[in-house]
Amino acid sequence: MKDAESLSPSVVRLNIGGKKFCTTTDTLTQREPDSMLAAMFSGRHTLCLDSDKAMSNSGYVFVDRDGKHFRHILNWLRDGVVPTLEDSEYNELLREAEYYQLLGLIDGINTVLNKRKEDDDLHTELTRTDIIKCIQSDKVRFRGVNLSGLDLSKLDLSFVDFSYACLKNVFFSRANLQCAKFRDVDAEASIFHNATLREEDVNLLGQIFAVLYWLVHAFRVQIYKVCYYLFVLFVRFDTADQYFLQLNAGLSLDNACLVDCSFCGADLRSAHLQNADLTNANLEGAVLEGANLKGAKLNNANLRGANLQRAYLRHVNLRETHLEGAKLDGANLLGAIR
Repeated sequence: MKDAESLSPSVVRLNIGGKKFCTTTDTLTQREPDSMLAAMFSGRHTLCLDSDKAMSNSGYVFVDRDGKHFRHILNWLRDGVVPTLEDSEYNELLREAEYYQLLGLIDGINTVLNKRKEDDDLHTELTRTDIIKCIQSDKVRFRGVNLSGLDLSKLDLSFVDFSYACLKNVFFSRANLQCAKFRDVDAEASIFHNATLREEDVNLLGQIFAVLYWLVHAFRVQIYKVCYYLFVLFVRFDTADQYFLQLNAGLSLDNACLVDCSFCGADLRSAHLQNADLTNANLEGAVLEGANLKGAKLNNANLRGANLQRAYLRHVNLRETHLEGAKLDGANLLGAIR
């Protein structure tokens, strides 16, 4: 055993689990002054030297750790740069950094791993071309699919089921989303500028009831027969059946994550936004007439100039919501926090 002061004041020789390294006391002590390595070579501790002196006149300070990643630790102490590694190697390096109490390196590795996870989350499974091919068929479903970052603007996505999908940073501007389903989606930071989110074909509705009225009065058809004709119509014509089932049903966005989304000028009449997270969402000028916002989070949401007539806002916290110029006539605000 020798006191550390007997070593060269600048050059340090290390034996890490059989792998030998040469560095300086400045490297080991300056970047991470609170680390175990800095404490070892501060001069306050007695160090254990091995007996191998074949390569130099001084012995090596022995540390009983795997030396596989110690070069990365030295490079971090020299340059402050986190190396580029596979995830499994990062986990190994993280264990070594924790052993040596290198807090800066630990933070750096965790930052890289978190960034990789975010990038993986944003890696889309389909392209815009794939979507266009899919929507040409009936009953399109993208349930649970990762479509993050896609440009779906100006597409006809009516009746498409996006439930449980990852829709982060998707562009839906001017898209036709009539009767589309968005239940439990993660649509953080998506853009719905001027998207058609609800559409009623009053002409089709009027034509059908005009025919029924004519049947009743021209041929004195009894009312039960009218009901029968309605049943036949719904069974025989899938599109009419689908239309009538969805006619007065607003967009379903229940439980959706819509943080930082932009719905400027979007038509969300009668939309189901129960328990949706609209934190920091931009809904300026949006039409939310008759929308169900029960349990929705509206922290710092922009609802300036929005139409909230007859909207359900019971017990919703509106204290940090921007409502300047919003129309609230007939809205249910019982118990709402303002």
